[in-house]
Amino acid sequence: MRRLLLFDVDGTLVLGGPAKGAFHTALLETYGTAGAIETHSFAGKTDPQIARELLRGAGVDDGEIDAGFPKLWTRYLHHLGDRLPAQPMNVLPGVAQLLEALSGHADVALGLLTGNIVRGAELKLRSVGLFDHFRTGSYGSDSEVRNGLAAIALRRARETWSVDFDAGDVWVVGDTPADVYCGQAAGMRTLGVATGRYGVGDLVAAGADVVVDDLSDTGRAVAVLVE
Repeated sequence: MRRLLLFDVDGTLVLGGPAKGAFHTALLETYGTAGAIETHSFAGKTDPQIARELLRGAGVDDGEIDAGFPKLWTRYLHHLGDRLPAQPMNVLPGVAQLLEALSGHADVALGLLTGNIVRGAELKLRSVGLFDHFRTGSYGSDSEVRNGLAAIALRRARETWSVDFDAGDVWVVGDTPADVYCGQAAGMRTLGVATGRYGVGDLVAAGADVVVDDLSDTGRAVAVLVE
């Protein structure tokens, strides 16, 4: 085992689904407001960060925000799970084929690095049959600060596989500049995938080591990440 690959979820592996609506409803049930959720960008952020930005913008103080988080996540996960059958996630081009190909490499470990809270990521990926590819990861429920997630993922991977992965042998795969910055902050390499709201130029400008339009070219993606 010599290579660790950490994947973002939304915009990288899957797109769409009911998460924003579930989040909206849960915020209303917990705080009585969802702030300016219709125009607020979720891209590259952790779930707690998104909630705090929305609620601060609506005048809710941090003490009330923190006190409501346990209820918020319970209500969000309830609504997310309830709505997924009718509003399924869409697997992005090439993702299933790439994960199958990577899973066949004995020296490759697959993990997640996502702003989703852990159970939210599991619900989304399990609903489309992708979750079992990933044995570990780091999540928005681990740290509200995105750049703190790479070190957590690396520590958990070392514990999971009993391998002392070097940061230079880790790739972070994501669709936003925030994914790129997160990997860079930990000394990891980054593959930018322009399947979210950011284009190739945005990811190049952020300093991604490699940028692709999508993951449909399995051979090229494997060559970049493994060989």
